[in-house]
Order: sequence, then C-alpha cells, then structure tokens
Amino acid sequence: MNYGTFASALARVFIVGAFLLVLVATVEYLSNLFGYTVLRHAYSAGRLIELAAALTVLVIALLLRQIRDELRKKA
Repeated sequence: MNYGTFASALARVFIVGAFLLVLVATVEYLSNLFGYTVLRHAYSAGRLIELAAALTVLVIALLLRQIRDELRKKA
C-alpha cells in the first residue's frame, strides 16, 4: 500500500468519524434539552464538536499534502 492510497483511506475514515461525532453531539445536545444524557456527562456536546473539528483539520492537511504531491509530479 503506497502513501496515496493510505492517506486517502485515512482521510475517509477521519471524515466519517467527524460526521459521526457531530451526529452524536447533536443527539447529546437534544437529549440534554429534555433533561437526559446519552454519554453520562463523559463528554459534552461542545467537546464532541471540538473533536470533530480536529479530525476535519487533519483531513484538510492530508488533502493539501496530496494536492502538493500531485503538483510536484507535474512540475
């Protein structure tokens, strides 16, 4: 497995993970509005959004690295 396919697979896993974290954060926020909790106060909805944002930043970094490598191949 070369770096390109590994980075592409890792980016896909991270973006799916970020989407799931946002989904869980939304469910946690809505359940907190009604007085319940899903995660038993282990993580707040805001912390889950922060983790999703960190994963998204990593995906952006991986994509920018792939773009840079493609531009270097053409030059």
